Amino acid sequence: MSRRNSTAWRWHRFIARDDEALWTERLGADGGLNWMVIEKPGRVRLLVEAYFPAKTPALALSRKWGGRAEPFWPKPPKPAAPVRVSADLEIVHDEKAPRSATRLIIPYGTAFGSGEHATTLMLLRALARRGDLAKATVLDLGTGSGVLAIGVRKLRNIPVLATDIDPIAVRVARENVRRNGIASGIALETAPGFHSTAFSRHGPFDLIIANILARPLIKMAPQLVAHLAPGGSVILSGILAEQRWKVLAAYNGAKLRHVRTIWRNGWVTIHLDRP
Repeated sequence: MSRRNSTAWRWHRFIARDDEALWTERLGADGGLNWMVIEKPGRVRLLVEAYFPAKTPALALSRKWGGRAEPFWPKPPKPAAPVRVSADLEIVHDEKAPRSATRLIIPYGTAFGSGEHATTLMLLRALARRGDLAKATVLDLGTGSGVLAIGVRKLRNIPVLATDIDPIAVRVARENVRRNGIASGIALETAPGFHSTAFSRHGPFDLIIANILARPLIKMAPQLVAHLAPGGSVILSGILAEQRWKVLAAYNGAKLRHVRTIWRNGWVTIHLDRP
């Protein structure tokens, strides 16, 4: 599941920003559908995508809601070059690369993130700069491929709870944890919202990281902060630069203090803490 092959299909279409809630409801009604809504800097509309292991359901969705259905990577993509995160960590996309304490192996092209996107790099680099995490407990909210959770474990060797609403993402993350030779320290859970008991079992957390999108981050601010330990920190990514003020307002309203904002390619990563 870590790499799409020639039998995989993708359905996609552009939607108006005001219709995001409608499409989230439509696609979310089918719990088995692997879908996402994507925002890109400078784009007026949002992109909705859904992935299928075969052609028939992709075409059925196209007939139902318009858009296009097409093979997803009919030929294997050219592997991306390794990505240097810090002096102590690099992301390598070659699945056959030797394991190393300073090497994070994530197959190139996984639909849940292979580590080269600006939002992931900013968050990993923010973690690499933190020298105060020796005894911290970490929550990776919306783990996707597990790249951030594995990065935390490589950089600091501290316990991480990694959750995602998509069970397929959790399965991919679990494969990547094994691929990197991590035998313990990362707990993986499928957790819709904050309803899972995993948060109370593993928390409260000294650090919560989330590379999602601005709207869900804003909506979940009160619940997210409720699971933060006294004196804890939050690092949020996946935020378009023009949306940063709304995110900051939501978390300031939840009594967190802005520490710094990091910029890259039209995206920002925001670091906050609980005074």
